[in-house]
Amino acid sequence: MCDQPTHVTSAYTDKPAPLPRAHDPAPPSGSFSRGPWLSSPRRSTANLSIPHLREALHSLESKMATLLSERDLLEFRLEQAVRLQSPVQRLPNDLLSSIFTIAVLDGEDEDSITRSNLMLVCKYWREVAIHTPMLWTRITMGTHRSIDRALLKLDRSKSAPLHICLDFSPRMEHGTVSTESIVTSMDLIRPAIWRWQTFHLIVPSRPQAHAALTRCKEQAPLLEVLSIRVAHSMQEDHYSTPPLPLFARYTPRLRSTSFTSFNFNWDPALLSNLRVLKLGGYWNGYSPSVDVILRTLRACPQLEELVLRNMSDVDPESCASLLSESSEQDDFALARVSDTRAIHLPRLRKASFYYSGNLRTRTVFSLLSFPALERIELCYLDNVSPILESLRKQSLTMLPLRHLRIESCFLNELRFARLLPRLPALNTLELVDVEDVTSNLMRNFATPPVSQTWVCPKLTSLSLEGCTAIEWETLRSIVESRLPPHSRAFPRQPTPQEAPTPTRGSMSMSSASASSQRPTAFSSSSSSASAFATTAHILSHQPSAPALSSTSQTIGRPVRLESIDLTRCHQIGKEMVQWLRMYVADVRCEAVKSVWGETALS
Repeated sequence: MCDQPTHVTSAYTDKPAPLPRAHDPAPPSGSFSRGPWLSSPRRSTANLSIPHLREALHSLESKMATLLSERDLLEFRLEQAVRLQSPVQRLPNDLLSSIFTIAVLDGEDEDSITRSNLMLVCKYWREVAIHTPMLWTRITMGTHRSIDRALLKLDRSKSAPLHICLDFSPRMEHGTVSTESIVTSMDLIRPAIWRWQTFHLIVPSRPQAHAALTRCKEQAPLLEVLSIRVAHSMQEDHYSTPPLPLFARYTPRLRSTSFTSFNFNWDPALLSNLRVLKLGGYWNGYSPSVDVILRTLRACPQLEELVLRNMSDVDPESCASLLSESSEQDDFALARVSDTRAIHLPRLRKASFYYSGNLRTRTVFSLLSFPALERIELCYLDNVSPILESLRKQSLTMLPLRHLRIESCFLNELRFARLLPRLPALNTLELVDVEDVTSNLMRNFATPPVSQTWVCPKLTSLSLEGCTAIEWETLRSIVESRLPPHSRAFPRQPTPQEAPTPTRGSMSMSSASASSQRPTAFSSSSSSASAFATTAHILSHQPSAPALSSTSQTIGRPVRLESIDLTRCHQIGKEMVQWLRMYVADVRCEAVKSVWGETALS
């Protein structure tokens, strides 16, 4: 009790309590006694003022911020130094721009996803991509295309040649296409006509096409490809005033022209010195006459591709007179033209005539010379026998034809058979819905008789879609005869140095073995392939092949068929298709559904 006043008195003194020593024990937890280690509330604050502490903290923070900024700068410089060691970072800007251009514009259309990915790699690549004008030259405008995007490309393309496409094709999801939107788009790109390299315009009607092309009155010195397509070609709008002159009739580099139902009054300025000419969708009074076609072909001596589609035929009664061909061509009529000189097209490689008028096509073909023709399509032309005869005459000099397609036409089987031996380079033959193709004609592709050569020895693709008059036996013989020689059936031919002299005994033995291997004949009336598989070797992996003539051995065997199309050939059964698939890589036919509704054959 005597100690209590002493503690109370010391608590109110101004003398600061002494600091605890290191060897002093800490007070026990839960003790309520005040020890000397507790600070006094009246201690001196001369050296522990709040402003002084705050100033010290601010000074430390400033020094730390300065050091952190210096550290970030050093890290950035280190990263740049490391990047410069990479070969990609040392590429010059022009070379990097060329790489970007190849990656984005490798195909016909631009790859916008690749361009976006390149711009997201780093800031340097983004700057290079933005300042590469060739990456922004493909401008497409249409119903659901952004105009701001087109303006951005126009700005970034600088003075590079432009590829313009205005696609306002009528679609259900797009709704009605207004003429105002078409004209607005044309006004945006009109100041850059001098930079147009390709221009494609697709509109629903002729008035809209004419309204858009009235803006094209400036010269187009870089224009190479011009395509104008009117979607509703059968529409009778009686809009016949052409927006002439287009591009002030100055297109010195124009090489490809495609017009679909567009009336341009057959301006010769748009149809001269062309490499590609495509015309289609001209009906009744809008269809070109034979003189117009011939005049256009004479103005394009370097023509490489000619396409005529969907045209009304020339009216025979409107012609001045008709010429009769020789009796060899069954007196097929030709329209008289003002200039009957032959037209020589030494670079023409592709020709397509799709419902272009039998009389027009026949007359044009009779005056053409095409020594480099490689592909021709004859579709919906009634009787194509005169055209086949023109091909045969051309083959007497030179005709490297590789692809022949005949669809929904009539032909003279004998005249076609005379043409086929003249086509040694033919590798693709497409006969679609041709009723005149029979087994007698197709037997020419099998093993030829003695002293004759193979017909079309390079044929690899054969399409007989819709040809129901061809028998299975003929098709089987074609496939078997064109198979490569088997090691057992056709032993290796000895060289002239090692060829032994055949004896009478060996000749008799070889003739006996050949006669024993000759397959027996069977009836072609059997509808199932498995019924005569044992005699005809249909399901055998070693089909029998007839002996080759000396001429065929000299020239060599034909190549193997790689593709055959038997769509809508209902006379070919399931077993027959399975046999074909053992020897032909690609066999196409219709899908046959089983009794449960599942696809059993495709």
